[in-house]
Amino acid sequence: MDFYHDEMRALQDRYEGRAVADRLEQHRMHERFTDDDRRIIETAPFFFLATAGEDSVDCSFKGGEPGFVQIVSDTELTWPDYDGNRMYRSLGNIAQSGRVGMLFLRFDGQRFDGSAARMRVNGRATIDTSADALSGLPGAKRLVRVSVDHIFPNCPRYIPTMNQQEASIYAPREGYTPPEPEWKQKEMVKDIFDAER
Repeated sequence: MDFYHDEMRALQDRYEGRAVADRLEQHRMHERFTDDDRRIIETAPFFFLATAGEDSVDCSFKGGEPGFVQIVSDTELTWPDYDGNRMYRSLGNIAQSGRVGMLFLRFDGQRFDGSAARMRVNGRATIDTSADALSGLPGAKRLVRVSVDHIFPNCPRYIPTMNQQEASIYAPREGYTPPEPEWKQKEMVKDIFDAER
């Protein structure tokens, strides 16, 4: 799969030109995870997930304990899908097209390769609900597997330096049962969750 499609190329030609885009592709884009990629991704407590179906696009926040995203081979990563709002917008798009974009951000100012505070991973996702896949993943409802097309770090120029104050109390982990989120007690959905108890 090409890194740039025709419309991207048209805009490169219309504005600043292809030279920088080509150089970035040659020197920064890769298709196999490096040790630096692993350190950024596997220590992340969250990432942003973009998905697209035929008539639907979605961007979602995915979080968990650092290490919840795992690189399982040079070209594949996984993450557990936890209890959510049951709209299944991301998973629905994955089931329809499989195309995903993942954005990992570091706000602590730490750089692993001199500039990587923003790591992008694009690829094709599948949903695994097998017992083997979920084994050892507290709180996981499903496992999402991503076969990588492109990995590329970006310039950290506009990323603010911020400190993480505290981890989410809702992040599943071994030996810990997260509390029920408050939104499940709102009048519009309370009867549904009460009936499930």
